[in-house]
Amino acid sequence: MVSSLSEWFWNERLWFPEGLGWADLEDKDGRVYAKASDLWVVLPIALAFLVIRQIFERLVATPLAAVMGVKEKVRLTVSHNPTLESFYCTTTKNPSQSSIDSLCKQTGCSERQVQRWFRRRRNQDRPSLLKKFKEASWRFTFYLLAFIAGLAALIDKPWLYDFKEMWQGFPILTLLPSQYWYYMIELGFYVSLVFSVASDVKRKDFKEQMVHHMATIFLISFSWCVNYIRAGTLIMLLHDSSDYLLEVQPITGELGRQHNMIIISLP
Repeated sequence: MVSSLSEWFWNERLWFPEGLGWADLEDKDGRVYAKASDLWVVLPIALAFLVIRQIFERLVATPLAAVMGVKEKVRLTVSHNPTLESFYCTTTKNPSQSSIDSLCKQTGCSERQVQRWFRRRRNQDRPSLLKKFKEASWRFTFYLLAFIAGLAALIDKPWLYDFKEMWQGFPILTLLPSQYWYYMIELGFYVSLVFSVASDVKRKDFKEQMVHHMATIFLISFSWCVNYIRAGTLIMLLHDSSDYLLEVQPITGELGRQHNMIIISLP
């Protein structure tokens, strides 16, 4: 069944105009074409991004945060209470009044003590401003560098100025080294975001964010497999040109919140 499905999926009639087939995309005479098997290189690239990110956050983002006045806020830790901790992890982080009354009876604590415990416990789970700043700085840096690199790769290409050139000779389009690395680096970055989602700050739009990452990975991979290389690089360049600007707001937002907290704390 798997072989039959694979044979149907890769049927030349689905992918090529009449008279052309997979044999026409075989590397020969110095001409190289995109292949689905090339995508395996994305995995080591994604792992490399995870390592580079850790180095960047430690050696660049953290000192930059210190210069800009973004500091780690010291939070009070809660006392160890197995009953309250179990309720917090398995039931809810915001207990109702009836639940608080029940917990008071179970633990022997006053209502105010239980409320204070849950408030401090929630604060412990909140990501710090420094963590948010470092994550936004990493994404800003990548998108900015990716935009610059993509612009350098496409600045002398005719399809950047004339969209008709995108499909000239399709699907027999030779793959250029700059296109290969632009694709692999972009795809590797989004795969690394999926890998790091467990340790990143969980945003309110977490589900939408995951759908966005998965859809981006699918679309980049699909455009590679069907040789939409020229159109794909233009679309990635367009997105990179705005994505780094979108990351400016989280950076300045965390900085603004930090300074507001400092002002509020002044006598």
